[in-house]
Amino acid sequence: MGKKMFLFCALLIGAVAAMAQPSSGDRFEGLTRKIGFSRMIPPHGLEITYDKTVHVIFPSPVRYVDLGSENLIAGKADGAENVIRVKAVKKNFRGETNMSVITESGDFYSFNVKYADEPLLLNVEMCDFIHDGEAVNRPNNAMEIYLKELDGESPRLVRMIMKSIHKEDKRRVRHIGSRRFGVQFLLKGLYAHGDLLYFHTETRNKGNVPFDVDFVTFKIVDKKVVKRTAMQEQVIYPLRAYNYATRVDGGKAERTVFALPKFTIPDGKMLVVEMNEKQGGRHQRFEVQGEDVANAETIDEVRVL
Repeated sequence: MGKKMFLFCALLIGAVAAMAQPSSGDRFEGLTRKIGFSRMIPPHGLEITYDKTVHVIFPSPVRYVDLGSENLIAGKADGAENVIRVKAVKKNFRGETNMSVITESGDFYSFNVKYADEPLLLNVEMCDFIHDGEAVNRPNNAMEIYLKELDGESPRLVRMIMKSIHKEDKRRVRHIGSRRFGVQFLLKGLYAHGDLLYFHTETRNKGNVPFDVDFVTFKIVDKKVVKRTAMQEQVIYPLRAYNYATRVDGGKAERTVFALPKFTIPDGKMLVVEMNEKQGGRHQRFEVQGEDVANAETIDEVRVL
């Protein structure tokens, strides 16, 4: 056997032997850089049991939950998008497992989970980990996740922009709105940032009877069609709403900032924004033209931050 063939066989035998042996977890093959502790997201410790339910309350709706073991069962609480209920599938399971959660605000939460006959905490509130940029330091247990629906925009930045618009409360648009039955529905501002548009609306109730909002719709329709059908409408669904007003008391006003995916309005069409009253007839409607959208004010990210 030649020297080259001998070396080849030796390498082959070594590779087969390495494949046959389970990895100890202490080493990685090839050019691999080990992940340092500075990159780790320290998990929270969570105790669960079989006869009781543990509820974990998050600051925004939950979008994703992953369980590390079949010993756990988890799901959203009925009627609450931001509450996860967790239980053990069987009693006294041994060892430790994990649970990961991603929220609509783009935060990632990690938990190490173990069984306890009597968990110390049955209801856990994660609202201490709301961070919108106002604080200098961020916890290292909540990492930002980018959601597909926001077209690559940071969920935290989107919330900051909406909050900034709402807090500034400037009337940038003065020619768009409606006034019927003692109720005003105004477009106060129209802004653009990245691939999103922001609509700042105000509802003012000058009557004495509270105005309960049933729903608000954004639709692109043909200007010339008086009787519109679903086939002639393009509905645009808001991605986020900051301070979404569901009730406006008599003599009061409420403001909401909607974030919508970027769009343009073709010639001969317009955007119709409608607000319907729940169990009432004081419906409101205003129209936005193509040039209004094209001239949306650009958000100054530096000013927002």
